[in-house]
Amino acid sequence: MITKTKYWCFQEALPSHICDSIIRYGLTKKDSYGTTGRQGNFKNLKSKDQKELLGLRNSKLVWLDEQWIYRYVMPFVHKANINAGWNFQIDVSEQCQFTKYGEGQFYDWHCDSFPEPYGFKESGYLKDHKFNGKIRKLSVTVSLSDPETYRGGELEFCLSESPVKRLEIEQCKDVLPKGSIVVFPSFVWHRVKPVTSGTRYSLVIWNCGNPYQ
Repeated sequence: MITKTKYWCFQEALPSHICDSIIRYGLTKKDSYGTTGRQGNFKNLKSKDQKELLGLRNSKLVWLDEQWIYRYVMPFVHKANINAGWNFQIDVSEQCQFTKYGEGQFYDWHCDSFPEPYGFKESGYLKDHKFNGKIRKLSVTVSLSDPETYRGGELEFCLSESPVKRLEIEQCKDVLPKGSIVVFPSFVWHRVKPVTSGTRYSLVIWNCGNPYQ
């Protein structure tokens, strides 16, 4: 799908103390390596698949489902949906992904959407009937860290329609300030470059709706 606007940013949208609260809460939970697609839990993968995965994505995460987090973030998702002219139909949000990128960790080029809608065969929270038949439409990333506490970890978008050529790559500097929010269609290719020092904390939420008509 072709869209004129690839992403929409709100700088310093969340107060610093809210970002700190999310970090503190996220750090109380047991983390695990992030996977891609519908691979499930990292520890259940074969060693070969784990090694292959870490070549594409190397980060630790925990899942959060606290309503107070959605109350802070979701108004910006709806506002971006209108301001950017996407006007996508969305009616359900997945769990929040609290992600930690330590030194050397990254997430290479990928998009968040899948070729097929969610179905009854999903695992975890996606087994909830409200996700059945839904697809990811809008992704949102919240920068929780002060940019002075880490180096690297830049969020970049592929602006060209061919992700293989990657002719047009744009670094999203608007999202660097703590509390900044970037919203983008889930089919847009993007990456997080390796963190070279410190730790980068972020929050991701995928927002779903009915398949495009």
